[in-house]
Amino acid sequence: MKVECKINSDYKEPYAVLHIDKMTTKIAEMITVLEKENVNSITLNAVKDKKTYFIKHECLAIVRSEGREIVCYDKDKNRYVLDKPLYELERILDTHFIRISKSTIVNINQISHVEAGFNGTMELVMKNGLTDYISRSFRRSFKERLGLE
Repeated sequence: MKVECKINSDYKEPYAVLHIDKMTTKIAEMITVLEKENVNSITLNAVKDKKTYFIKHECLAIVRSEGREIVCYDKDKNRYVLDKPLYELERILDTHFIRISKSTIVNINQISHVEAGFNGTMELVMKNGLTDYISRSFRRSFKERLGLE
């Protein structure tokens, strides 16, 4: 891809124009990243030990439903309870998050590795040591997103 960058102090806000023959998933992801360039970091309200914490999204490793609660774990494996449903969290979290099952969203920057298991299962291991399984219905989009296919 050829890239041209013009720097001018008269520009008040960055502006990008892409000349493409077709839209691809990679280009769509780049557009999303560029659009969020000036957006402030997303902070979630989370509860732990009856105290409310404000957690920046980049500190999150995994968000999932556990029973009737929506919980998140940070880089240090601290567990917090969230007050938003999973589908809403998926919508507001940035492009560094991907759904791996009906009940789990992960930060792709916090993935340690993926292990292939029996019967075609894939176990995801996070840098903080937590594990989860990538369900069959989300496996293809996960592999495409991480460039494994």
